[in-house]
Amino acid sequence: MTNAEILSHIDHTVLKPTAKWEDIAQICEEALQYHTASVCIPPYWVKQAHETYPALNICTVVGFPLGYSTAAAKAAEAEEAIRLGASEIDMVINVSALKNGNDDVVFEEIRALRKVCHDTVLKVIIETCYLTEEEKIRCCELVTEAGADYIKTSTGFGTAGAELDDIALFKKHIGSSVKIKAAGGIRTREAMEAFLAAGCDRIGCSAAKILFT
Repeated sequence: MTNAEILSHIDHTVLKPTAKWEDIAQICEEALQYHTASVCIPPYWVKQAHETYPALNICTVVGFPLGYSTAAAKAAEAEEAIRLGASEIDMVINVSALKNGNDDVVFEEIRALRKVCHDTVLKVIIETCYLTEEEKIRCCELVTEAGADYIKTSTGFGTAGAELDDIALFKKHIGSSVKIKAAGGIRTREAMEAFLAAGCDRIGCSAAKILFT
């Protein structure tokens, strides 16, 4: 793949808690220049980024990074983010509920966000580093049944990030309408290409600069 082809699948990301406007503006300008799929930025910066770069595809996060806020709180976060200019939402599931066997809670929160995200891309972060294989399979089924657009591996704030084995597992168990996003620890060109070749449609990373030429 060419660098440009890889960049077209990259969610150019800055989610560090110390991010300043200069950091956000820089990745927004880079995203426009190098045609990344989107920028992924904290909710606080969505409004200013959208007003400054109206042509930019803006992704933001909901229930991030731990996921254990209520479905109503996540839905309100998503609704506000969309109103301020986000066109893609990456939500974190309630891993605690899943671990407790309360799959209905996870299903209902994804459905709640699906209702809010009418024409907005909805990606569901399941935080694979905390899950068993059986729990990952359950997540694939829940994400599919609830109607999300993507299943996403990781927040990048957990104990580990994306793994190629998880992409293979996802492909076996997600529905045909669900795409895959890998994130967390993807820092080299070789890794980006490997995840795309494995079946990912998006890659979330802060290392896209290595592809800029």
